[in-house]
Amino acid sequence: MEKELFLKTLETEMKITKLSPYTVRNYLDFNKQLLDHAQKNPDEIDEINIKSFMADRMNEKSSSSVILFLAAIKFAFLTVFKRDPTLGIKRPKNQKKLPSVLTKEEVNLLFNSAKTKKSKLIMELMYSSGLRVSELVKLKSEDLNLQENIGWVREGKGKKDRMIILSKKISKKLARYIEKIPDWVYLFSKEKPLTTRNIQKIIQKVANDAQLHKDVHPHTLRHSFATHLMDSGVDIRKIQFLLGHASIATTQIYTHLSQEQIKSIKNPLDG
Repeated sequence: MEKELFLKTLETEMKITKLSPYTVRNYLDFNKQLLDHAQKNPDEIDEINIKSFMADRMNEKSSSSVILFLAAIKFAFLTVFKRDPTLGIKRPKNQKKLPSVLTKEEVNLLFNSAKTKKSKLIMELMYSSGLRVSELVKLKSEDLNLQENIGWVREGKGKKDRMIILSKKISKKLARYIEKIPDWVYLFSKEKPLTTRNIQKIIQKVANDAQLHKDVHPHTLRHSFATHLMDSGVDIRKIQFLLGHASIATTQIYTHLSQEQIKSIKNPLDG
């Protein structure tokens, strides 16, 4: 089987399986890189070719990138050829790094550094509701109940719907904003959803302008939303619900990030 047919078959199978656009893009890219490196037809790829690629191209990459690469190759070859050339390759342990979180002061600085009202509204909504960037770009005005300060994510991660909360301040801003875009299909774009990359660029540009010396990206606002809820004493089960986490274990990372919870611990020396 030639490379082009293999990649087209893989793309078709992933779309049938309802994998996210992010996963489809990454899996196709990793498989294309491997084939270009090996200079072989897909059905000739073996464990040695994969290890050679990893040694040449992934030596400086993080553990999570290597794990994603191996998952992409495994899925592709199991799906198309019903074999797994990664079977004998040892997976690295995933690095457990705590995500970057902004203080409330840094959040305000970020918002106030936005050059346009729309950019500021996008960031405020993400922080107000803990939205994933993939959820934000698909949001529609009919998904929001501004009188009740709530909204709904339709087919979020795992193809699940969930309720989100809105601040009263955001609801008022959104009401004024929506009046000006009566014929738009999506909340922040007229016909087609904005790309997630577009939102990433906006937030990174604003973070640079704000001179925030932290790794700031769309998910940082989601992490900050959850951590600040934890700081204010909101029950972890409620935070799990608002974030749309399937497991409480995923939400528990925010107990490690909550400054208020850490500060409330009585030091044994003081006792």
